[in-house]
Amino acid sequence: MGDRAAMSGGAISLRDVTVAYDRHPAVHHLSGSFAPGSLTAIAGPNGAGKSTLLKALMGELPVSEGAIDRGRLSVRDFGYLPQAAEIERRFPITVADAVTLGAWRRTGAFGGATRAIAGEARRALSAVGLEGFERRHIGSLSAGQFQRVLFARLLMQDAEVILLDEPFTAIDARTTRDLLEIIRRWRSDGRTVIAVLHDFEQVRAHFPETLLLAREPIEWGATASALSPANLLRARAMAESWDEAAPPCRPGAHDHAHAHDHA
Repeated sequence: MGDRAAMSGGAISLRDVTVAYDRHPAVHHLSGSFAPGSLTAIAGPNGAGKSTLLKALMGELPVSEGAIDRGRLSVRDFGYLPQAAEIERRFPITVADAVTLGAWRRTGAFGGATRAIAGEARRALSAVGLEGFERRHIGSLSAGQFQRVLFARLLMQDAEVILLDEPFTAIDARTTRDLLEIIRRWRSDGRTVIAVLHDFEQVRAHFPETLLLAREPIEWGATASALSPANLLRARAMAESWDEAAPPCRPGAHDHAHAHDHA
C-alpha cells in the first residue's frame, strides 16, 4: 500500500468533452490532459460542472460529445471520494468494515477480510490518525474523523488515479492538514490526484496545476496563471450570465481558445 516508487498509468486526455444533464450541458467543450503523477485542482463557481466532470472521468456519467481517453487505465484504477452530502452514514458498520471496503477489488464484493487485509486496514487507520478506532461505528464519528476514515479506505484501494470532490468541506483545520499530507504522499508515489476545491488559497498553496472551470474551461495549467485575477473575474461573470433554461449548445458553436493540452 503506497510503497511503489511510481505508478505507470498514462495521461488521461479529454478531447472536446461535453457532459450534459437532460441535454443541457453542465461541462462544455473541454480539452486537455491530466499527466501521470500530476496534482490538479478543479476550481470555479458553484454550478460550474466540477463534480459533473469527476463523475464523467469515473465513467459514472456519459460524455455527450467528444471523448475521454484513459489510456490503459480502466475505471477500476480510479479511487473516488464523493462530497460528504452524498455519503450515507447511518448504515450500521464499524470503522474497520468501512475501511476494509477499500480492498473490494482483492476480496470481491462479498468476500471476507483476510488477516492480511485486516492488518492493512489497521495501518491505513494509523496513517490517517485513527489508530484504535476499528470498532467504533461510523455514525458516532465527527465530520473530520469520518473524512479520515474515507481517506483510509482510499489508501486500501491503492488506486492509480484519485478523484476527490470537496474533500475538506466542513472539517477542522488539523484534519485538513493531515489529509493534505496524505495527498502529498500519493503524489510522491506517482499517483494522479484530481480534487474539486473551493478555497483558492488552499489551491495556490498545495496544488501546482489547476483547471478553472465555469462550465466552459477558463484556463487549464499552472495554478498561478489559471487563478489570475482576470481569470477569476471572467469565471464570475460567466456564472452570473448562465441561463438555466437555455437550449443545448450546437456542436461546433464554441471557442477553443482557452482550452489546451499540457504536460
